Formats: sequence, structure tokens, C-alpha cells
Amino acid sequence: MVEGGFATADKTEFTECWRTVWKTPYIMRLALSAGIGGLLFGYDTGVISGALLYIRDDFEDVDRKTWLQETIVSMAVAGAIVGAAFGGYINDRWGRRVAILGADVVFFFGAVVMAVAPKPWVIVIGRIFVGLGVGMASMTAPLYISEASPARIRGALVSTNGLLITGGQFLSYLINLGFTKVPGTWRWMLGVAGVPALVQFVLMLSLPESPRWLYRKDRVDEARAILEKIYPAHEVENELNALKSSVEAEKADEAAIGEGMITKVMGAFKNKVVRRGLYAGITVQVAQQFVGINTVMYYAPTIVQFAGFASNSVALTLSLITSGLNVIGSIVSMCFVDRYGRRRLMIISMIGIISFLVILSVVFIEASDHAPKVSGIETAHFGTNSTCPRFLTASDASRWSCMTCLKAHCGFCSNAVSETHPGACLDSTKAIRGDCRAEKRVFFEKGCPSRFGFLAVILLGLYIISYSPGMGTVPWIVNSEIYPLRYRGVCGGIAAVSNWCSNLIVSESYLSLTEALGAGGTFFLFAGISTISLTFIYFLVPETKGLQFEEVEKLLEDGYKPRLFRGKKEKSKYRVESA
Repeated sequence: MVEGGFATADKTEFTECWRTVWKTPYIMRLALSAGIGGLLFGYDTGVISGALLYIRDDFEDVDRKTWLQETIVSMAVAGAIVGAAFGGYINDRWGRRVAILGADVVFFFGAVVMAVAPKPWVIVIGRIFVGLGVGMASMTAPLYISEASPARIRGALVSTNGLLITGGQFLSYLINLGFTKVPGTWRWMLGVAGVPALVQFVLMLSLPESPRWLYRKDRVDEARAILEKIYPAHEVENELNALKSSVEAEKADEAAIGEGMITKVMGAFKNKVVRRGLYAGITVQVAQQFVGINTVMYYAPTIVQFAGFASNSVALTLSLITSGLNVIGSIVSMCFVDRYGRRRLMIISMIGIISFLVILSVVFIEASDHAPKVSGIETAHFGTNSTCPRFLTASDASRWSCMTCLKAHCGFCSNAVSETHPGACLDSTKAIRGDCRAEKRVFFEKGCPSRFGFLAVILLGLYIISYSPGMGTVPWIVNSEIYPLRYRGVCGGIAAVSNWCSNLIVSESYLSLTEALGAGGTFFLFAGISTISLTFIYFLVPETKGLQFEEVEKLLEDGYKPRLFRGKKEKSKYRVESA
């Protein structure tokens, strides 16, 4: 996140894509202008991870209240859930272009509110508005690109939106790093998000509406004019006829199942084939979030600090690695998902995720057990008024370590000679932090100095490498293929909402879990949930690679079984064998 979906494309389609856009640059202009929505999506999910470090420095309430940090992060996700639902209504009523323009306005307003926020609660309000924009953009941008692209290169162009999501995350870490020494730090980090929204707004004013939406609204001449800019002259009539057939079939399906959302949802769950498809689709979407990916994307610098890197700038620099690997993983997925299959890629990805989460858990537990001791002499050096209150009254103060000090909501001031030598346990206030740093010492609040620190960062990178090519992209591809055409919209919406809701639960609870279980215990919990998720994926999710939609429907109607659990007669029913 990882939230937002995109189609995939094979090597031939990418070659054809470059050939086509070279001849008709207008197509790439459409795709990149709309794709800025994906960039906004990625930037917002990444920027808060670095900005949070400096928000904590400016507001004592945020630094002391874990729930407030979680709320600042997760309210954008809550806003995105509403934005995605409201965006669907705007898409149908006023069009894709209007929805993108609306998302830009809301996003820009939210960015400005956050940048000038005098209090933490104002940041929360800004995050809600930004989330509304993200939710609208995340579902509209791929839709607009898909409907305004030639069919033969549609997958390749829609894939650019997914690439821009991970690219936006990477960009956010770069910008965070660039503003670490600038007065206002987090205000600039959050405020800069308004720039691409403004750029997209200006670009979209000069672009047309989706030809499919126009045709559906009986604005045939306008749809034809756009198709003439996208397709060669001899292909326009064929595309217009194909559009006519598609829209008529869509309207017929809507008439058959009803137009109301509640009617569509009830019809989906009553249909055996659609219900089985939803089991698979929701499973992979929930699993994508409960492997803990957005704890890394939202809290990457904080996790690096858990590993013993106290400096904000160092934490941001190391976090840049995880974001870069996520971009690389997206490219790898685009190259291999059609070659090796969706199911196989997800299972391999989950095995890697579970393995590295378990190892990460062990590393963090070992780092906690070997944390530097608290020295009474070092602590007394700063005076009684600076000492951690609970340390002063503790009966077992001689056995305290850095981790004990941090669990008491205090800070550990490192030894002047070496960070791994016994240090001081001090009250965690801005003034005392300054006293510690004035002596060229390091003040630790989230994690303790450890020789395991770099190993933890390497393992985070390996976790991302395991996640991104498989569970990072494939769940969205599965959801684009596994539902019958007439239910694809409503089922895709149900699955997307399950993804956002899971995202909200994980992002809202992560810091509280680390306080209760420690970083090691939290990663071990995610490993356990991932193991359960892998079991569900194995038994519920079929391989859809190379299958026509009708074949997928037949597969679900018969009831999918993994190969190891099929009888001899059942094996002959499946064209595609999977592990």
C-alpha cells in the first residue's frame, strides 16, 4: 500500500503502447494527466510517515498520546472510504472528469489546512479532506484512463496509474528528506501535496470527458469527437459500434438486476457464483492489509526508530529504501504476473512475507532484550528535576534498561562515549531533549540503540520485496477478473471497501499494539494473521490467468478446489493447474 487497483499488461502490450503513443502523444497526455491522481494517492500515504516525526516535536500532546498519532494517520483512510463511495456517485452522475476535478479541489483544500494548522485537531480535519480526495482519485483515475485508452494498450496505460502510486510514495520520502532542515518542516511536507493537485486541475480543464460516459448519456457526437483523437480514422466507426454494444449490454444487465445499490448487493450474495467470487476477492483484499504493509508505509520512519535510529533525518533516509523497493516490486509484478499466474505469485509472496515477519519479530525481541542499561550516575548527571519520575520511585531501578525507560514513557539519553554503554533515563520533554543533545548525545524515545538496527532495516526491505510483486498488486487484478460482468461494479466496490476498512483497522491500531506487545510482538501477530490469510487464499482463490470471463464463471459454479484436494475426475475440469 498499497490501496488502489490497476490492470496488468504483457510485454507485447507494452511494446505496442510505446509505438502507439509515439504516433499519438495525445493518448499519453490523457493517461499521465489522470494518473496524477495515483501520484496524489501515493504521496499522501507516504508523506505522513515522515511528517509525523516533526509533528510530534512541535506538539507535546501528539508526542505523548499514541491514539492521537494514530488518528492523524488513519483519518485520511477514513476519509478515503467515504470519498470512494461518494466518488462513485459523482462518476455516474456528472462524469469522470468532474470527479477528478472535484478530488483535486478537496485534496488541495486539505493540504492547505494541514500546512497552516495551529493545533493537532486542525491537522486531523485536513487529513479527512485529503482522504476524501484520495478516495475519489483512487477509483476515478484508473477508470478514466481505461475508458479513454485504445483497447489494445489499455492494460499498459492503466498500469501507469499503479506505478505512479508507488512513485508518489517514493517522492514523498524524498520531499520529506528535503525539508528536514527547513523551518516549518512538516508544514512544507504536507502543504507541497497541494501542488500536484493544482497541476492536475489545470491539465484536466483542457481534457475531455470519458467517451464511454458521454455515450452512455446519449452525447454521441462528443464521444465520436474524442475517439477521433484517440484512434486512426479507419478505426473510429468500429470503436463506436463496440462502445454502443458494450453500453447497451451494461444497461440490459442493470435492468435485470435492478439499479438500487442495496438490490445489487443482495443479488450478489444470493448468487452462488458471485458469492464464491466475493469470498475470493474479499479474502485477498483483507489479506493485503493484514500482512501489515501499511504499518510500514505509514510508519516506516517510526519503525526505523524502533530499530534504534533516533535521528529523524536518518530514519527518513533509511525509509526511502523501503519505498524504492516498493516501486521496483510494482514493475516486477507487471512483468511476471501474466507469466507465472496470480495465485502462484500471491502464495509465494505470502510465504516470503510470513518468513520475514517472523525473523523481524525475533530481531526486535533480541534488540529489546539486549538494550543498554540505565546508569544511576549518568541519570544523576542531568539532575533530579530531569530524571524520569517513575525511575526515581522504582524499587528495581538498578535493573532498568533503555527499554524499561521507554515503556515508562520516558526517554533514554545515550552515553557520551558509546550509545551501547549505560545511559540516562530522563523525563521526555522538549527542554530535556535539548539538554541531552547539547552534550552531543542521542535522545531515544521510540527504540533503543542496538547492534541489530541495520539488520532490521534490511529485513524490512526483504519484506517489501516479498510483498510488492505479489500481494501488493495481484489482489486488484484478481478482483478485476473474478466477477461476472453484470456484478463487476458492485462486487469490486464491496471488495475495495473491505480493503479500505482493513487498512483503517491496521493503521489505527499499530502504535497501540507496539505499546502493548512491543515491535517484535506486533510483527509476530501480523505473521500469525498472514498465516491464516495464506490458508484462506490457498483454499478459496482460483487461478484466473488466461481464462475467459465465462470460464472463470464456470470454475466458480463447479466450486473451486486446490489441486491437492481434487479427485481424478475433477482435475480434468481445470484448464489451468496451480500449486
